[in-house]
Amino acid sequence: MKQTILGSGGAIGLPLARELNKFTDQIRLVGRNPQKVNPMDELYPLDIRNFDGISSAIKGSEVVYLTIGIEYKLKVWQEVWPPLMKAVIQACQEHNAKLVFFDNVYMYAESAIPFMTEESPLLPPSRKGVVRKEILDMILYELERNNLTALVARAADFYGPENRNSMLAEMVAKNLLKGKKAQVFGNPDKIHTYTYTPDAAKATALLGNTQDAFNQVWHLPTTREKITGRQWIELFEQELNLKPGIQQVPNWLLYVLGLFIPVMKEFPEMMYQYDQDYVFDSSKFEKRFGDMVTSPQKGVKATLEDLKIDTDNIVKK
Repeated sequence: MKQTILGSGGAIGLPLARELNKFTDQIRLVGRNPQKVNPMDELYPLDIRNFDGISSAIKGSEVVYLTIGIEYKLKVWQEVWPPLMKAVIQACQEHNAKLVFFDNVYMYAESAIPFMTEESPLLPPSRKGVVRKEILDMILYELERNNLTALVARAADFYGPENRNSMLAEMVAKNLLKGKKAQVFGNPDKIHTYTYTPDAAKATALLGNTQDAFNQVWHLPTTREKITGRQWIELFEQELNLKPGIQQVPNWLLYVLGLFIPVMKEFPEMMYQYDQDYVFDSSKFEKRFGDMVTSPQKGVKATLEDLKIDTDNIVKK
């Protein structure tokens, strides 16, 4: 049974390929420069903006996983995501393939952020969220008309090995490694649950290989502990045996930084997620498949190990 990953080189695509190998040895990795994860992997180079090439990339697949990470820029999202999703849906329909879409929480209403479930209202407060809802609606439209077999595997903000651009890696781990203060957006004393990428990959592979999991939305296994931003930082500090402190990044500073670092212009509209509790409930998945959530302590340790940390060389402060 051939299974294909569109976006095989990212933080989810890499661990997902390893997990899929437990179900099949016929795995096709599609990306701009795909690299084998398992010995039998089939490599299919494709620039994802070549929408006309999607059909050929999917041909012969029984299950297709859309895990692509597109440049974090509103204009790019608006230009790329809708035609990409259209092409993927059409290709899955053409080749009778099932679709697994790896999704985020941007389409949820601001009021839902303190406790998100699969039933939370879809009313995106950001322009990026509007794009995410648009492409989600494209899937749901086809599902309602029985024109597609698909499922949505949704994750919270995530962290973990092979995910060196995550918020926790960039603003916490890397700063601590340099002996600098960890940085945090919004209110550090608000709860923020995170999805551990190996857990997300394992769960996504399981969903894609479970027939009755399709045609619905699933929240992927996510930390149940109600840990604040400050407490996450403390977990990293404890693992490194240092405590340089925390620097809170005010919203106004993002606008200033955006003059010099363009990606910073993309963050102000998302600050509503950091100024209140952010709790992502994955109890639906756990009731169906059991507990597979990695503890925050183990997740932090693995994240740091992936960054090739030599704690003996860190200046204790």
